[in-house]
Amino acid sequence: MSTAAINATTGSAASGASNQLNTAAEMSDRFLKLLVTQLKNQDPLNPMENAELTSQMAQINTVTGIEKLNTSMATMASSFSQMQMLQGASLVGRSVLLDGNNLVVDEEGKAYGGFELSSNAASVRIDILDAAGSTIDTISLTDKAAGRQGFEWEAPEGVSTKGLTFKVTANTGAANIEAKTLTFDAVTAVNTAGGTLTLELASGGQTPYSLVKAVS
Repeated sequence: MSTAAINATTGSAASGASNQLNTAAEMSDRFLKLLVTQLKNQDPLNPMENAELTSQMAQINTVTGIEKLNTSMATMASSFSQMQMLQGASLVGRSVLLDGNNLVVDEEGKAYGGFELSSNAASVRIDILDAAGSTIDTISLTDKAAGRQGFEWEAPEGVSTKGLTFKVTANTGAANIEAKTLTFDAVTAVNTAGGTLTLELASGGQTPYSLVKAVS
């Protein structure tokens, strides 16, 4: 992200806060002028009571306080967005772990995936599927503990690596064990559209940062 972009965002936020502050000052000034005019022109035989005067002064303070609070919140929101963008920028080029079953092969011909077991499994079968959904290879694992697990797969020569996915089947004896698939993807860019830090991925998709399970 360029420095100019950050400066532009900061400038815009500062301008907005300044406009809100000016509005609050103008409203308070008008309110006070109206109150002074009312006091000058009140009926000497029926002057404004202290309670009424106090009520109007309280209204002035309430309006001013709300405007200042709005200004502070706008400034905080802008600062938080900038912090999100700066933190997100450090993820570019990194690999993140997400829910999914896509399998991305790197330049060395290797792919990495993961799965999460609901309980211990005596055997785990990982089927590697091509773009058409046909099994092209199988990985067999044994004695895997409950929780998050990872695996590595090397693509055989001559096999197309586009659109690969995988399926995990786990069991202990005759009992099937729930296995949630996890996918690795590289972060190519970040944005804060809609106020949410979103990662743009090498696979072409996007995901909110809140859905990232791990970063490597």
